[in-house]
Amino acid sequence: MSERIATVSRDTSETQITVTLNLDGQGHLNGETGVPFFDHMLDQVARHGMIDLDLKVNGDLHIDDHHTVEDLGITLGQAFDKAIGDKRGIVRYGHAYVPLDEALSRVVLDFSGRPGLSMNVEFTRATIGRFDTQLFWEFFQGFVNHARVTLHIDNLKGFNAHHQAETIFKAFGRALRMAAAEDPRMAGKMPSTKGSL
Repeated sequence: MSERIATVSRDTSETQITVTLNLDGQGHLNGETGVPFFDHMLDQVARHGMIDLDLKVNGDLHIDDHHTVEDLGITLGQAFDKAIGDKRGIVRYGHAYVPLDEALSRVVLDFSGRPGLSMNVEFTRATIGRFDTQLFWEFFQGFVNHARVTLHIDNLKGFNAHHQAETIFKAFGRALRMAAAEDPRMAGKMPSTKGSL
């Protein structure tokens, strides 16, 4: 199995971000974004996706969290696109249902080469601590645009906003893990009748 590791940097007047991603890691997150609740969510993605993530993030948090969260989604998406390569031999599709107490979320994704986000989540609170829940959409939109994936996120149940978010990010990690997995029966083969993704 070849190494599926990528490093991507994004440097703007608003943020300076470097992401190193290992798709076949041990589930470790190293580094912080400066946004504590968002770090907690990224840790869920790494842990449940069995992905190693190394982050170096400097954002304009004196304004708000928006640029940091959005640009991390963009940079992480670019790293996924680079690490996964031409997609030969991967499962391609992934899905997961994850509960946490009263909350339940479903995430389904496709390394389709076509960016698309359908996110049906009604958070019961506008903020979790000081984190603006609208920023989750910005993160996932940045990710799908640059990872070139189709992503469906549905929160099916939940009244605790922290639980809603955590089930989404855990399910996202599990779905990524499934879709990016190498299928020995597909070795060298493109998982598409079109011949490319």
